[in-house]
Amino acid sequence: MIRRSTEKYEESVKELFLEEPANMKLLVVVDKLLTGFDAPTCTYLFIDQSMRDHKLFQAICRVNRLDSEDKEFGYIIDYKDLFRNLVNEEGTGAIQVYTSELDYDNFKKGDCDVLMKNRLQIGRERLDGALNAITMLCEPVSPPKSPLEYQHYFCGNTEIESDLKATEIRRNALYKATVSLIRAFANIADELYEAGYTDEDIEDIKKDIDFYLKLREEIRIASGEKIDLKSYEADMRHLIDNYIQADDPREISKFGDLSMLDIIEKVGIFKTIDSLPENIKRNKEVVAEAIENNVRQKIITDYLTSPTFFDEMSKLLQEIVKERKVKAIDYEEYLARITTLVVNVNSGKKDDTPQSLKSRAQIALYNSLGKNEEIANRIHEKILKIKPDGWKGHDMKERVIKGGLFEILKDESEVERIFEIVKSQTEY
Repeated sequence: MIRRSTEKYEESVKELFLEEPANMKLLVVVDKLLTGFDAPTCTYLFIDQSMRDHKLFQAICRVNRLDSEDKEFGYIIDYKDLFRNLVNEEGTGAIQVYTSELDYDNFKKGDCDVLMKNRLQIGRERLDGALNAITMLCEPVSPPKSPLEYQHYFCGNTEIESDLKATEIRRNALYKATVSLIRAFANIADELYEAGYTDEDIEDIKKDIDFYLKLREEIRIASGEKIDLKSYEADMRHLIDNYIQADDPREISKFGDLSMLDIIEKVGIFKTIDSLPENIKRNKEVVAEAIENNVRQKIITDYLTSPTFFDEMSKLLQEIVKERKVKAIDYEEYLARITTLVVNVNSGKKDDTPQSLKSRAQIALYNSLGKNEEIANRIHEKILKIKPDGWKGHDMKERVIKGGLFEILKDESEVERIFEIVKSQTEY
């Protein structure tokens, strides 16, 4: 059994509550954490002990820290009827006493006002607002608003090299709007009737949320993006399974930590296509553009590690896309060619790469040096021999690397070019 001191246990619990709120949903305290504990993710406060004056005000302030864009205020569940002590006619309430001591020369009095609002009323306003926001976000999608039109709007035209990057802001807006919608729904999911919704309203809302959840996942997969889900993956799964798809629990991400390109390399393109969401796999053009966007995303992400190689891969991708769209190749030939490209892009090398080049860093040097195997190996060995610890970003240590490159390349401009490639390699 591993024993920890009370202090260490408390620190680990607080850290989990702050850094991984999805895995530490409830924190029970007695006379602790009312001061010196800033937890922006804390949204609900359950009060079950008597408090007054400044201590009560401090307790309330635990949930007023803004966190994500969808957190506008906190919720307080008061089991002791303490709220009558916040404001009174005598001006001695906790909020009145505290705000009377503030220096209004530095800010407006209205900035400090605490408004006690009806939770269900505000909850409905947030849910209606979140639904309206995501609906308006998707409004520009062209008719008939099939999966292909949504993919075009959020991922762009695969024939235009810059489109995937240019539409990134739209995708981020979709991801955030979906999270805001789920949270807004979950906040009053057990009290929808009390909030004024009818059975028909509730059914429509659940259908809308299910649609946008699936759309978010389809766009994420089709764009080849990895959303950072660590902070709320468990939280999102809990909300979806309990409030939206309670009879059909499912993982938020069908691919887990693997990209589509990784899946293709691991199980082949046909099994990969079969594992895609229904709205993607049932349309060949949607499938093709999803694969193309994933290849493009990999090229964009890894470009600096081997610019020459990825420039070549980008041109090959453009050729394949063009031939597919003008129907110069049939679907089976297209899948064969795109599979070869996927393997090359994902591994960072082509089939004719010399066997002596074992690491991605060596291969990147080889591709960037006119496919000169000897020089690539010499530079690789030189870097491993002379590189100081923590040299990246340290001017004097970086000069050591550049000096080693100059011994081999004998050209300052070439040293600068190759240095940037060396610097981008995780191996070095």
